[in-house]
Amino acid sequence: MADALHLISSPSGWILYFLCAMLIGMSKTGIQNIGTLAVPLFAFLFGAKYSTGIVLILLCFADVVAVIYYRKAFLWSEVKKLLPAAIIGLIIGLFLGNYLNDKTFKILIGICIIIGMIIMIWLEKVSTKTQERLTEHRWYSPIFGFILGFSTMIGNAAGPALSVYMLSKRLDKITFAATSAWFIILLNFTKIPLQAFVWHNLSWAGFYLNVLAFPFIFLGGIIGIRLVKIIPEKQFRALIMTLVIISATLLIII
Repeated sequence: MADALHLISSPSGWILYFLCAMLIGMSKTGIQNIGTLAVPLFAFLFGAKYSTGIVLILLCFADVVAVIYYRKAFLWSEVKKLLPAAIIGLIIGLFLGNYLNDKTFKILIGICIIIGMIIMIWLEKVSTKTQERLTEHRWYSPIFGFILGFSTMIGNAAGPALSVYMLSKRLDKITFAATSAWFIILLNFTKIPLQAFVWHNLSWAGFYLNVLAFPFIFLGGIIGIRLVKIIPEKQFRALIMTLVIISATLLIII
């Protein structure tokens, strides 16, 4: 436990860390992409690559809270469409990550978010008929699955692209949150042994640090559940798009 306390060296760092934990909790239970705002902040606190190991355990804690709450509302059919290609993207990201320095890691995380943002903006501008024709194409889900697997492995940055996919499927906000939560928990728990034994960026110190943050994850999860119930569908979509843009910008400039 003492080693965990040494991972953060200042009071402001602890405030930032617990704030990020709350954002992750909120993102898992309804306010998608607000957790992506924590990605550059964690990279600032711990370094880009090492932060992916610390953030991963936090994400898994939050995933468990989310899937318990949304245990019945998700669409398994959408998860099945994404999962095979996502595993391929995850494995490629795993081996590519062995050859990247910290700065390049940050750039790749930013690129993953920007790609999701561009696709999201483009989809909002095309007609509904064009969207439907595109989303029903047999390569649509595998392409997104690959992007999601790669981006989650490189920097836990699958949120924007996942939001693009779920928005393009025109799911209601509850089904959106539930399906996203179940898909991501499968990927995140798959990543634990990979990051532990290949990247070696998981540690007991990081785990204990995450345990300290669990109350803030839980609090964020409750806030996310409340907000997703009161935010109208149109404003919900606009909020998600705004958060994607903010998170991408933060990652590039910090």
